Amino acid sequence: MAEFVNLYLVNGIVLGCVYGLGAIGITMIFGILRFGHFAHGDMMTSGAYIALALVWASGLPVLWVLPLAMVLTAALGAGVHWAFYRPLGTGTHSTIIIVIASFGVALMLRSAVQLFFGVDIVTYKRGFQTPILVFDTIRVLPRHLWIIGLTVVLVAALHLFLKHSRLGKAMRAMSDNPALARISGVGTTRVVIAAWVIGGALAAAGGVFLGIDTQLSSQMGWNLILPMFAAAVLGGIGNPIGAALGALVVGVAEELVTYPWFGDPLISPAYKSAVSFAILVGLLIWRPTGLTRGRVF
Repeated sequence: MAEFVNLYLVNGIVLGCVYGLGAIGITMIFGILRFGHFAHGDMMTSGAYIALALVWASGLPVLWVLPLAMVLTAALGAGVHWAFYRPLGTGTHSTIIIVIASFGVALMLRSAVQLFFGVDIVTYKRGFQTPILVFDTIRVLPRHLWIIGLTVVLVAALHLFLKHSRLGKAMRAMSDNPALARISGVGTTRVVIAAWVIGGALAAAGGVFLGIDTQLSSQMGWNLILPMFAAAVLGGIGNPIGAALGALVVGVAEELVTYPWFGDPLISPAYKSAVSFAILVGLLIWRPTGLTRGRVF
């Protein structure tokens, strides 16, 4: 039991937290702008490397510079929208053009990271952490507690913002019915920028958490894009909290299929990413609205 919790369940929850922070941005952008942002994984990579630059410049621990990295990545998200997507006319008949453009943006962000930081794998901090012993058998790394705890705080803060703030209510209205929201006087530009700012900030947090748990590489965000889309679909498109829950399911499922339930793993760890593919295809066929009955476009 201890091995199951220590090596599989906790790792699945941590992975779900990383997926969730990225999936929230994907589902918000899709819900408001009506296109799949395939550069969101590379935005996570950009946020992680922005934090690395701040660590190198200040010498502070990465969690101390995380808020500034989130702010800078939020500005990057808004800048990407104004420079690339807005001129193409988001929310119009040119959706497929914007989706293709997002692949180009992904390549540009990845190339910028490789240009300034190189292609070698790097880490925020070298060395090992001593696990915290819980109930005499369960060992949890301090970094995992930080990742899970901060993710809960960020998702809870987003939920309160969307539910109680005026801008949050406007974002929900824009996601449900853009035409009616415009007629009601909702500021479209303000809502769109807010979606990019929130998505970029949470993407930075997800990228930093992945870097804390493993290591940094220029391909790290791109490798997460399909699991994050699977989480967004599972949670229901347009539902940020649903995306977080869907990500938790995807992350835990990917780890549990590698557990030796019957003496051998159900799937080799090298192929565990196939689980997110299976979940995505199954949902698109049998329940395209997701677990929380999100929108279908």
